[in-house]
Amino acid sequence: MINPFTEKYSTDKTDEILIKEALKGDKFSLEALIRRHQDWVYNIALRMVFNPEEAKDATQEVLIKIITKLSTFQGRSAFRTWAYRIVVNHVLNMKKSIGETRHAGTFKDYWSSIERTPDQDLPDPNSLPIDTPLLLNEVKTTCMFGMLLCLDREQRLIYILGGIFGVTDKVGSEIMQITNANFRQKLSRARKDLYNFMNNKCGLVKEDNPCHCSKKTKALVDSGYVNPANLRFYNNYYYHTGQAAGEKLKELNNYFDNKCQSFFREHPFQKSPDFIDELRVMIESDDLKEIFNFH
Repeated sequence: MINPFTEKYSTDKTDEILIKEALKGDKFSLEALIRRHQDWVYNIALRMVFNPEEAKDATQEVLIKIITKLSTFQGRSAFRTWAYRIVVNHVLNMKKSIGETRHAGTFKDYWSSIERTPDQDLPDPNSLPIDTPLLLNEVKTTCMFGMLLCLDREQRLIYILGGIFGVTDKVGSEIMQITNANFRQKLSRARKDLYNFMNNKCGLVKEDNPCHCSKKTKALVDSGYVNPANLRFYNNYYYHTGQAAGEKLKELNNYFDNKCQSFFREHPFQKSPDFIDELRVMIESDDLKEIFNFH
């Protein structure tokens, strides 16, 4: 797994070679380029919209934009900067997702919905198609993805990049097209907003906080919000996001940054759907053949 957000992106040259070969008509180079980045685009989209199907649609739309604009890439910046600016512009301006419509709001609104979910004992393990610890992880991740939706889109995206994927302010500012200082400031605000909520409410942070995943699990399963037979976040993943990000984050000045962030970095890094088969239809179109001169 190559992390395209590392400070020194060692595969940029390889990206450029693949682009040159693709523009000369090599389909396999174009497919290799897409496969290299599709997982990262998908994992950004998933955290932005909450729902895997909508994340799949958003990812496919982004990849189509990257493919159709590829001939305009002139190498004045790193390919990852150019490509992920397309990602950023798309996810910031896409229509409101179902997840955002149903779950987005203030942290106060989110807490009200959690309070309305009754505390109950865990479901009988014999009634479940999966092990209880896996179900608890699904509930935990579902709730924390809901927390992300309480941030506005820009804050959410900056937190995904800087807080979860470990993007430096230098790389983050290039992708977001803001100053380094502005990226740091917005990331700090997002961290504080999440911390203020989790520190006062979430049992992961403090044992005596009012909300515990194990107490909410049965109600969420009974309501169908979490489906043990069809997990949203713990199906089809590589490993934890922290492992995918690769580089160890620098020690942070404030304890709360490190503690809350670590929970988000424990979430699964999803294996995205492979978009190559679906994109091949478009690649074979006359318009794309003109751009790429495919043979």
